[in-house]
Amino acid sequence: MIKLPSGIDINNLIDDLRKFSWEAAEILLFYSKILRDSDYKSNILENGNIEDPVTSADLKVNEIIIQRINEKYKGIDWDILSEENVKVASLNCSTNTDWKWVLDPLDGTKDFLQGTSNYAMHLALNYQQRPYLGIVLIPEKDELWISDGKKIWCERRDGSKFIPKLSKIKSNSLQDMIIVTSKNHNNETLKKLIQKIQFNEVLIMGSIGCKIASILRGESDLYLCLSLPDKSSPKDWDFAAPSAILKAAGGAITNLDNQELSYGKPNFEQGGIIVASNNNLTHKSICLEIKEIIKKYDLYP
Repeated sequence: MIKLPSGIDINNLIDDLRKFSWEAAEILLFYSKILRDSDYKSNILENGNIEDPVTSADLKVNEIIIQRINEKYKGIDWDILSEENVKVASLNCSTNTDWKWVLDPLDGTKDFLQGTSNYAMHLALNYQQRPYLGIVLIPEKDELWISDGKKIWCERRDGSKFIPKLSKIKSNSLQDMIIVTSKNHNNETLKKLIQKIQFNEVLIMGSIGCKIASILRGESDLYLCLSLPDKSSPKDWDFAAPSAILKAAGGAITNLDNQELSYGKPNFEQGGIIVASNNNLTHKSICLEIKEIIKKYDLYP
């Protein structure tokens, strides 16, 4: 049984994370409104790189979440790995502590800049390089997905709650499934794979957190992430929190060989092919079927 660091009560911790998350939601919605109401995009972009953008919203949420954790929990033996800190300072954050927060203050930054609702904040607490608890905040949908390491639920700002409703398809055939895939991080290899499988329906959406939430709502059954060698790949902060909430709901997220994702590598990359599904009992067979299709049509290097 995993025990939290000494002095940490899970219920108090979740209460604090709830407060921190809704504070982050206010920041993200504030900047989102500015983007919709004015030609502010060039001013909000902090690094001048539209291909890998960092915005004022990213930095402000990053600052608030880290500040709140450090203020509330002084002297606790854990670290914080943040996408923005790595981008700005190239921090390695390779320590020997068992516990590590993994933060993506704004997942789906391109969608955010494009004025869509498909962006999220991810916050996970990893134990020995595995996600233990997870928070996925989707401000535009008024959704705060929480996994406390055992169970999962979703909260509204008014405090109302609901539990996941993963879809129940009658067969395990990929052709009967609805896949959700990326809007801004697609590639021709993934497109060809999706075409060969001939899914029942293809949903296009930004933010990994938003895509995993669509599985939790029962809107989709499967998510595929395919990174090509020597090209950019998702990072730990993209998958840690979504993985925690999906697994707590009975889903699964692995590489194509049905192996758990490994966190804490020197470059933080989650490369190759990653499969997220709504059923951990059928997940292995799904991976095998996708693997066979890739081999049959020689789709992946």
